[in-house]
Order: sequence, then C-alpha cells, then structure tokens
Amino acid sequence: MEVKLHTARSLVGRLRGAAAAHDVAATAAAVAEVRLASKDDPEVRAPLADEGVVPLLAAQLAAPGAAAAAVDAAAALLNISISAREQVMATPGLLDALTAALRTDAAHHAAATVHSLLCVEAYRATVGASRPLLAALVALLRAAPSTRATKDALKALFGIALYPPNRASLVGLGAAQALFALVLTDGRSGVVEDVTAVIAQVAGCAESLEAFKWISGVRILVDLVEPGGAATARARENAAAALLNLVMAGGERAVAEVVAVGGAEDAVRELAEDEAASARGKAKAEALLRALEGGGARRRDHRLADFLNGLVQSDPYISSPASASTHG
Repeated sequence: MEVKLHTARSLVGRLRGAAAAHDVAATAAAVAEVRLASKDDPEVRAPLADEGVVPLLAAQLAAPGAAAAAVDAAAALLNISISAREQVMATPGLLDALTAALRTDAAHHAAATVHSLLCVEAYRATVGASRPLLAALVALLRAAPSTRATKDALKALFGIALYPPNRASLVGLGAAQALFALVLTDGRSGVVEDVTAVIAQVAGCAESLEAFKWISGVRILVDLVEPGGAATARARENAAAALLNLVMAGGERAVAEVVAVGGAEDAVRELAEDEAASARGKAKAEALLRALEGGGARRRDHRLADFLNGLVQSDPYISSPASASTHG
C-alpha cells in the first residue's frame, strides 16, 4: 500500500505544481497521467482522493481553453468516484463543476460521474437540489440521440428520480417532453429501455399527469404496452410500470385519463396474461388492471386513493409509487 500512496502523492504533486504555475501543457499532461492511473489501478483511486486530487480535477472541468484536459479530468473523477464517493461528493463546488462539464465534450464522463455518486442514496437529495445540474442533464436528452452522453444522462436522471421530491423538479424542467421525444425518435433498444425506466420514475409524482397530457404521454405509454408496441419486453413492462405509477400518484384523474385511451384496458390485460412476460411485468400489469377496472366501482363506494393504497400494501412487486427499474 505504501507504493500506492507514493504513486498518488507523486501524481497529485505534479498536477498541483503545474496548475499553480498556470502551465497549461504540463497541467494537461498531469491530468492525463491521473486519468490513466485511476483507470488501470483501482487501488490508487482512494489514495489519490486522500492526497487532494479531486478539487484539482474539478477545477479543470470549467477551465477555459483546456478541452482535452477537461475530458481527462472528468474521466478521472468518474474512476475515482467508484472507490471514493465520499471524498468526491464532499468537494466544494463539485456539482457546479460537473454542471459546467455537462455542456462540453466531457459530458458523457460528467453524467456518468453523477450516476456513480447517486449510487449513495443519501446524495440523491443534494444532487436533486441543484437545478442547473438537472437542467443540463435534461438538455443532453435533446442533443443528437447518437451522442455518447445520452445513456449516461438517462442513468443519472434515473438515479435522481429515485428520490421522490426530485420528480416534480424534473417535470418542471421539461424532462417529460425530452423523454417522450426520445421514445419517439430513438430506435436503439437499449436507449428505449432506459428512457421508459426514467419515465416510470418521473410518473410517480402528481405533477406528471398534466405534463403527460400535454404531450400525449398516456397514449404513447399505452401504445408501448400493446403487443409489439415496444422494441423490447423490458420497455413494454416499463411502460406498464409508468402507467401504474401515474395512477398511484394521480388518483382518480389519472385513472380517467388512462381509461379514456381506447384499448388501454385490453392492452394491459394482454400483458397481465402474457405467459412470456416476467413476474415483475405481470405484477405491474395486474395491479394496473385492478386499478383501471376497479376505478369506477371504487369511486361509488369509497375513494380510489384507499384502493390504490391497498395495492401497495398487498402486492410484493409494488413498494412505492416508483418501483420500476432497468435492472429490477
């Protein structure tokens, strides 16, 4: 371990010295060395963080005229965050630096770093409180779908939306429009699965219903639930989860919106009865079908909210209004 500490101390010392001397070329070279070391040797990541490399790397993310160094710095931060999330997150100004990087060629590394940090549940509220960062991630979805940053941005947004209070913020920043635009324009199956997973999370707030209505989101989700409507089985199941979360968050009005889409109940029933569907997908569809079929009758007897509450308590596949996951 002494060798790792010596290596980290040497690398950070070179970077600190070059940065202090404002030597752009030497700084870029030192950052590149840190990137390579943090990639090739996982055991040097924590020592690098302990030696103070994180603020030095963060400073390069927004440094003028140093595009290559910014990419290397963002990649190094991603590597280090895997082993030293606490030190990375504790760095003053880190989220501002990542926000700046999300608007540059380093965007995919910056988005992946955000996603890495969000693996710690306690950080989701802090990250979600940075509206400029959220806005920058949403903006990445509006860029050309072929960009490397798209999937990294989706993974980061998924992690952000796992914290319920963040969902309304994402809706307010136009995330629903950007997400559904990707569903309609990006044919890559992996992207569609990730997009629908994020939509399922965002659907779990009351503000989503109005946003979905304006962009025919409910209709699009029903189309995805129909047999052959989605590129993959996972995307189909995510769409069902999104409708379920929308109904659970929006109550009677959301049920009415879903039922108003022609063929919605039939599409959900087909998924619930599909022997090829996963246990997760069938459970989501069955719970949604009970909500849709029972909505009218339940409103005559007692509030639909009580019925939906019962679904959460009785169904092992529903633990919250946003239980969809790309990996669940």
